[in-house]
Amino acid sequence: MLQLVPTNLNKRNRASEAQMLRTLNTFAVDLMSIPSVEDLFWYVAQNVVGKLGFVDCVIYQADKGQTELTQAAAWGEKNPYGRNIINPLIIPFGRGITGQVAQSRKPIIVDDLLKDENYIADTEPARSEICVPLICGGRIAGVIDSEHPDIAVFGEAELEILSTVAAMTSAKLELLAETDRSQERYEYLVVAHTQLMQETNNRKALEAKLFEARKMEAIGRLTGRFAHEFNNLLTVIGGNIELLELDTPDAESRATLQGVKTASARGAQLIRDMLAFAQRTRLSPVTVDLNALVSTFCQDCERTLASPVEQSIAADLWPVSVDPVAVDNMLLALALNGFEAMPNGGRIKVATKNIFHTLPEGQHLPSELTPGRYVRLSVSDRGTGITAEHMAQIFDPFFTTKAAGEGTGLGLSMVLGVIRQSGGTVAVRSEIGLGSTFELYFPASPCGTELPSENH
Repeated sequence: MLQLVPTNLNKRNRASEAQMLRTLNTFAVDLMSIPSVEDLFWYVAQNVVGKLGFVDCVIYQADKGQTELTQAAAWGEKNPYGRNIINPLIIPFGRGITGQVAQSRKPIIVDDLLKDENYIADTEPARSEICVPLICGGRIAGVIDSEHPDIAVFGEAELEILSTVAAMTSAKLELLAETDRSQERYEYLVVAHTQLMQETNNRKALEAKLFEARKMEAIGRLTGRFAHEFNNLLTVIGGNIELLELDTPDAESRATLQGVKTASARGAQLIRDMLAFAQRTRLSPVTVDLNALVSTFCQDCERTLASPVEQSIAADLWPVSVDPVAVDNMLLALALNGFEAMPNGGRIKVATKNIFHTLPEGQHLPSELTPGRYVRLSVSDRGTGITAEHMAQIFDPFFTTKAAGEGTGLGLSMVLGVIRQSGGTVAVRSEIGLGSTFELYFPASPCGTELPSENH
């Protein structure tokens, strides 16, 4: 049990032993709920040391570099501002009595400050002083300091009291530090888990793209070989049909041959679409203005299909090097696809725009596009939209949602093949019930390339 010196109780204005024990007991209970180092220091200064009979108290906090002490909390006449220290004093380790305690990690009692060469005089000089260190995790966390205007006030009893307070304060500081470390570890784990999930998702996405690329390469290689072989057979069939037509005089037989000829022509068109998907079609690229191609197509589309087409063409559109016939076929395939998505009628929209792709601003663009200048050709409808399940298959050859005999499923695959063979790519945005937009990205021709005279 802590003992105070009875003969000095009145002179030093200290609390009774019972009051001291009640204060320390309350401190021990309240320690569990103190949330921060700042709250702890102010609580110790005002509610512990201040109630144990000490005239004043200043608590200094050490910096991380273990080189300086800064006033963090105070109690008594020297600090009448509540929880606010005006111009807090900073003391280097080793300087003055407080700095010596921080450096030596040992408590100090000075009976007469005027006779101590290390005393740093204050505006109201004291005569005696007691300092005890706060040690947390093997490091100096701070110093508890108390001064008195009389000589030789502090003794073994005061040292035992203040050392007990310092030990309890240091233990709480260690708990707060461990709480901070635990929070840091938790935040680190959260960040690490998030990064792992992102890396996992990125890896899955890359694996899916790799699988898709290999699948399309295999399908394209097979399709190209098949198309060439089958085209040779159709050429023979077509030639024999023409010979039979010359030798067949009756109308009924000629009608039959015409049906065979139509089927052969349809097969030839399928072969051309398959070659386009396999990126093995013969393109004849020239430098053109897509706005002119779009305007001509929209006029022809409204005239032949009797369906409205909305245009939104950009001014000063960059020229591109493409096969005009291939572009016209792609527009026709996308337009038919859009009209079929609107069984109750509606209009499609064809738009052009210059796109300058940069790395920081390219997140919304297709990932396979390298930075540079592109011309985007968009075809939009307000139809039923495309489900997520079908979105992954729409460019597969022979995939179609139409009934048997109503479509070949090569329209969109032909678009993908031609646009890739032209050095660009295609992106799709769709919402169920709101419609779909197909965006074709064509590399812009190098600066300075002039358009043919007929396009000016």
